[in-house]
Amino acid sequence: MQYKGIENFNHRQPEKLGVLVTNLGTPDAPTPSALRRYLGEFLSDPRVVELPRPIWWLILHGIILRIRPRKSTKAYAGVWQPEGSPLLTHTANQAEGIRKILARKYGNHIVVGFAMRYGNPSIAKVLDEMQDQGVRKLIVLPLYPQYSASTSASTFDAIAKDFTRRRWLPDLRFISHYPDYPPYIEAMAAHIRAHWEQHGRNQKLILSYHGIPLKYLKKGDPYHCECHKTSRLLAECLGLGADEYLTTFQSRFGREEWLKPYTDETLKALPGKDITSIDVFCPGFSSDCLETIEEINEENREYFMESGGQGFSYIPALNASPGHIDALVRLIEDNLKGWTVPDNSPEALQHRDVLAQQQKNVVYPDRTF
Repeated sequence: MQYKGIENFNHRQPEKLGVLVTNLGTPDAPTPSALRRYLGEFLSDPRVVELPRPIWWLILHGIILRIRPRKSTKAYAGVWQPEGSPLLTHTANQAEGIRKILARKYGNHIVVGFAMRYGNPSIAKVLDEMQDQGVRKLIVLPLYPQYSASTSASTFDAIAKDFTRRRWLPDLRFISHYPDYPPYIEAMAAHIRAHWEQHGRNQKLILSYHGIPLKYLKKGDPYHCECHKTSRLLAECLGLGADEYLTTFQSRFGREEWLKPYTDETLKALPGKDITSIDVFCPGFSSDCLETIEEINEENREYFMESGGQGFSYIPALNASPGHIDALVRLIEDNLKGWTVPDNSPEALQHRDVLAQQQKNVVYPDRTF
């Protein structure tokens, strides 16, 4: 096997720290062919669908990828922006916001990039770019506040798989979750308060998270518990009582049981319980995307209003808001502790150059090991 190295490697190259921000992914375009490629990669991940591979392959390629891409095209087209998908745009803006703050503090010693677990820009491509820039220490920040094997662990799988093919591995720190990180909780609370100040406050706050199959919880996945912990801490920060907010789970797929209560069924039932006005926020989504824009703010809004609701207000995700960027930077800096910023002074570079020249002239005598 040929391990991937760096073409024309220069031992005098300045060493840098790297910050890789990742998110789930997005198709390249709102078209059936692009959706088929994206969904094929996403749903082929055994972390996402834990079924025997031969059986799932037949279901995926024989049924799902023949039907779902065409059905989803309209939904993606409805949220698409001139610069691309909302998830891609927001993630790029988040990475740029992080880069600007770190650049002010550390100069050009830290490289910040972003990648998608599925689709583009790919993790492998961005890691190539970072290695070419001299990144020797790497922090990976998947933008999933609550850990799940289907999200955070899948991202780690992709990083680890890439590393098995590289000659020089960077030191690695992986931020697997941050469901109770105080700056994250405070950023969400400030964001919600600002929305209430501008638009008013409804009867109940619905905190909707992406769902996972119930069997994952039973096998020990902590996602369900971490979602409820985030909700509890956020409610405490907002000063809400137990009857003023509700945690629900959305985006279920297939026929098996997922985490409950389901967001759609909950919203259909609330007007019958005299809850006719609600605010909806999605703490597990760092960026607005199809699941928040189309599923929550359109589809679930319609369910609620048709069931007798009178007021529905979707509170956007944190996206690249200043409070969110500040929280993410603080999280990154907490995980930088113990790592010194590389010394790329002229003297240090000269010293490395001397060592490289000396290495060329070393003659190793024959020896028995």
